[in-house]
Amino acid sequence: MATTSTKAGKENGAAPTPEDLAADIEQLKADIAKLTELLQETGQHSYGAARRAATEGVEQLRAKGEEAIENLKASANDFEQQISDSVREKPLTSLAIAAGVGYLFALLARR
Repeated sequence: MATTSTKAGKENGAAPTPEDLAADIEQLKADIAKLTELLQETGQHSYGAARRAATEGVEQLRAKGEEAIENLKASANDFEQQISDSVREKPLTSLAIAAGVGYLFALLARR
C-alpha cells in the first residue's frame, strides 16, 4: 500500500491539512477497493477449484458404479449358467429341490 501524506506532515512537525487528510482517505479507499477485488478473485478461484474437484469426484463415482453394475451382471450370468448346467446334469435332484423349496414357501405363507 502507499505511504500517506500525513506521515510526511508528522515527520516535519506540521499538522496535517484537510487536503492531506482527504488524500489519505482517497488512498485508503483505493487500497480497500484493491483488497476487495483480490479477495473476490481468490474466492472465485477457490470456487472453481472446488467445483472441478467435485465434478471429477462425481465422474469417478459414476465410473466405479458402472463397473460394479457390469460385475454384478457378469456374476448373475455366471450363476444362471451354473444353475442351468446343474439342472441339465441332475434333473431329478433339481426337481426335488424345487418341490422342497415350494413346500417350505407354502408352509410359511400359511402362517
